[in-house]
Amino acid sequence: MKFKVTPAFEGDWGCLSEAERATFRAVIWDDFHPAFERRRADPTAPWPGKLRVRDIEGASGIWEMTWSFSGPDGRATFEWVEIDEEPGIRWRRIGGHSIFRDQ
Repeated sequence: MKFKVTPAFEGDWGCLSEAERATFRAVIWDDFHPAFERRRADPTAPWPGKLRVRDIEGASGIWEMTWSFSGPDGRATFEWVEIDEEPGIRWRRIGGHSIFRDQ
């Protein structure tokens, strides 16, 4: 899976603890990446329920993923993009619920 990040994501990333970063990496590697590949092959394939992926109401083309609601709150927003003529992800924000303020 190819991906890019926004400057806002980079700033958010810098505010995360190493434990939060490690959790995000594990979620991406273990759950998100395989689901991305399934959806790339079949856009109707469901996302894993534990990732709570859904489109953000009122923000066309922007999706959210929530992997934890508690201690610490784990969320990220993303959009589908093309990278080197292949489907990819642009990570927009990462952190807690506050990331939804500036989509």
